[in-house]
Amino acid sequence: MWIEQNNKLVREYEFENFREAFAFMTQVAEVAEEMNHHPWWSNVYNKVCFELCTHDAGDTVTEKDEALADAIEAIYDAL
Repeated sequence: MWIEQNNKLVREYEFENFREAFAFMTQVAEVAEEMNHHPWWSNVYNKVCFELCTHDAGDTVTEKDEALADAIEAIYDAL
């Protein structure tokens, strides 16, 4: 579940292994590029962590972040 924390939408996803985590990140990268809204993320082995905020809006959560979070969630649900 996405939570708003420190003016960011935050979420961590866990996968069976690194390969699944990386495949997820690859799909997210395609969508983020299409939306021209790129996340801060990190990956360690089977975990992918996100922090979403809009820098040009003063580092706050905007509709762009909500839309990207929804798209990321849809990708995860489809796996």
